[in-house]
Amino acid sequence: MIEVVSIKFKNKGKCYFFSPNGLQIRSGDRVIVETSKGLEIADCCRGNHMVEETAVVQPLRGVVRLATTDDLRVAEINKKREKEAFGICEKKIAEHGLDMKLVDVECNFEGNKTTFFFTSNGRVDFRELVKDLAGIFRNRIELRQIGVRDETKMLGGIGICGRPYCCSQFLEDFQPVSTKMAKVQSLSLNPAKISGACGRLMCCLRYEQGAYEDLVKKVPKQGAFVETIDGYGTAVQVNLLRQTVKVKLDSDTDDSLHLYKANELCAVPGGRPRDGEEPPHVLHYVPEEPEEEELPSADSWEIPTLVVPEIKEEPHPAEGGAREGKSRRSRRRRGGEKKSGEKKSPAPEKSESKAAEAKKPAQGKKATVKPVKLTGKTEKSAVPKSGEGAEKKEKRSARPNRRRRPHAKAKGGAAE
Repeated sequence: MIEVVSIKFKNKGKCYFFSPNGLQIRSGDRVIVETSKGLEIADCCRGNHMVEETAVVQPLRGVVRLATTDDLRVAEINKKREKEAFGICEKKIAEHGLDMKLVDVECNFEGNKTTFFFTSNGRVDFRELVKDLAGIFRNRIELRQIGVRDETKMLGGIGICGRPYCCSQFLEDFQPVSTKMAKVQSLSLNPAKISGACGRLMCCLRYEQGAYEDLVKKVPKQGAFVETIDGYGTAVQVNLLRQTVKVKLDSDTDDSLHLYKANELCAVPGGRPRDGEEPPHVLHYVPEEPEEEELPSADSWEIPTLVVPEIKEEPHPAEGGAREGKSRRSRRRRGGEKKSGEKKSPAPEKSESKAAEAKKPAQGKKATVKPVKLTGKTEKSAVPKSGEGAEKKEKRSARPNRRRRPHAKAKGGAAE
């Protein structure tokens, strides 16, 4: 075992092992490392850890130091120089009329070399371009042609899955991908659906290829002549993930399909026999044992009840008297039960002042008028009224009761 740290350049692509040289480096720290091109600034993606010696490529280079404030300032200056160099190089490419697409510019940490990355469909004669760039930047110039996959790795982006490109995150190298993998996984062969942003087949097609190859060995191919537990037939549809096959039996007169599991059928070697020949018996069916349902143990989580039972709280002995008094008062207010042996006290009569106040109309409310009974004497309504209708009603009420006059005179005559 050997102690190393994992380093990424520009925080993209492959991780490289470097010797920590006695330094304690944490993940996310920026460090100065020694490379074949000289000193470079890089990011630590994993701190001090132990690996097998066989996993390390010798000679193992070491970390020079942790990045200081001056180192970070130099890195920012190099970033500005890269942007300026990118614009100048694009102008020079247009002047020379070269068929090339500039992808990225990289200035090394020491500032004595500038690398230009470009893509092109064929070979490009860029000798004159190099002379112009060397006269402008006064350092070593290198032009490197890369492929479309490397271009996507440098630029980065978001894939159709919604995540950053695998090549710019963790892929160390590009492995070959073929359309056969898409066929085995029952994917659409439409190039627009199985191709990435680089225009090549997506790298993720290779991730599950091993699992699909194991599943293909357990079920027959589509269109194969198979023997099932119900007889011979033809495999019409195969579902690799569920390990099921739809079969059209030869004994069926209609076009009905039967669904079988992988252990309930087997492909007949050599395919369908000739007319008159009896197909060989190759199926050795072993029924699957039914899975026993595990009883829930005492430690397992139980399904929560949807209805919460009512919890009756018993009053504290010290608080019992106070709560009882409150409940009795509330019952009295509601007109509930009375105490045993208690008599209901008569309601106090209202005073005349309170009655007069009750008769006055409340502010903002309509006044209610009680009907007034007329006697022998003339009376007026308790509430003053205005208007012609009100005056007529006052005159009518002021008239004497003529029906009672004779009666009053008769009484007076009898008395005389």
